[in-house]
Order: sequence, then structure tokens, then C-alpha cells
Amino acid sequence: MSRVLITAGANGIGLVMAQAFAATGAQVWVTDVDAAAVASLPAGLRGTCVSVADEAGMAALMAQVQTEWGGLDTLCVNAGIKGPTSAIVDTDLGEWRECLAVCLDGAFLTVKHAAPLMKVKGGAMVFTSSTAGLFGFPFRSPYAAAKWGIIGLMKTAAMELGEFGIRCNAICPGSVEGPRIDRVFEAEAKAKGMTREAVAAGYAAGTALGCLVTAQDVADMAVFLASAPRVSGQVIAVDGFTINPDPKV
Repeated sequence: MSRVLITAGANGIGLVMAQAFAATGAQVWVTDVDAAAVASLPAGLRGTCVSVADEAGMAALMAQVQTEWGGLDTLCVNAGIKGPTSAIVDTDLGEWRECLAVCLDGAFLTVKHAAPLMKVKGGAMVFTSSTAGLFGFPFRSPYAAAKWGIIGLMKTAAMELGEFGIRCNAICPGSVEGPRIDRVFEAEAKAKGMTREAVAAGYAAGTALGCLVTAQDVADMAVFLASAPRVSGQVIAVDGFTINPDPKV
């Protein structure tokens, strides 16, 4: 039975990923900073409340996984926060650092402490980046910088860990339907002096398919990448094909 660990897996995209892997028969362990969400996980999922930016906490988690599971087959490096919505010149350094600490430092710490568990048998690491990591993202500079960094981390991990049979790939979701993107729309509308509806319409219009994607779309890609034996070092966009990363409407 496959053993899967998903960071930020008690809410949003991470929870849908967890359920998708569980549906394949995998054992699934998730982390999250939301203690209430961890306590109310659906049956069949287990969870630990820990911040990916806490190195001692992540090291302890991986030690527990090793003790209880004897290793790990799939790691979904999914944790992240949206960071501030502001122009670069108006962005607070503390908010910049907080976003990178969770999104990028957290990914680094997750890989650092999970890799030793996976070297024995090999496996797959699936990183959640973003189309912001492909194009940039006006008014979201910390988030965009972190998501570009995720891709660099993934490709380097793929090079270093390939000899151990560990495949590393990144998913770049576009705008994913749900409460999180709704908050982004509201913040961006305020920053740009637009209505929330206009911002949402602009995001959809910026894709060839003219729509947002769903968390299930992203989860399905994660399950595929975890099982693709010769795919590594790749960046896969799940975004309806972005044709205008900053549409003006």
C-alpha cells in the first residue's frame, strides 16, 4: 500500500489531494497549521498539526512517519500562503519574509527531512507551484517569487535525488475555484480599484478555456505524477492554458 504525506492537506487543494490519493487505496497522512481542520479530517486520513516553517516540528514529524510507516512513497509539497496584495514599493519586508518562510522555506524543510525516508525505495515528490511561478504576478511579488523558487527547488531535487529513484515534478495551478481565490479577488479588486466581479472575469478571460480550474483537476494531476515512472523534473500547468497572465478588464 502506497504511503503518501501531504503538507497543508486538511483544507482546500491539499484536502482534495488527500482524498484523491485515499481513493486509490493509499495510506494518507497530512499536515496543517489549522488544528480544527486536522481534528475533523474525513475518516481514513490521519493528520498532524505542524507548521512547515518549523524545522524541529518537521524533523519530528518525519521521524514519526519513519517509525510508524517505515518510509514514504509519495510526498506532496503543497503548503503555502497567499502573502500580501500590494505593489512592490508598498510591500512590508516582514510580510515578504512571512510568505517566503511558509511557501519556500517550508518546501525546503519538507524535502530536506523527507528525502532520507524515500532514498531506500525511491518514490515521487509533487510540488505545488503556481502559474505565478511561470509569469510573475503584479501586486503579489512575495508569492510569485516563492513559487518561482519552488520550481528551482524541484528541479534541483530531481537532479540530486534521481539516483535514488525519486522523481520530482511541479504542478502550476491557475486560479482554482474556492474560498481562497475569492479572497484573492477581493484583495486585488481593492488594490486595483476594480470590482471583485471584474477581477474574477478577467482571470477567467485570461485562459484559452475561459474558466477557472477546480481543486479536483489539481489533485488528479498529483495522483498521475505520483505514478508516472519516467517523468521527472517537469513543470505541468493545470490552468486552462493561460494566454494573458494579467488581463485588464
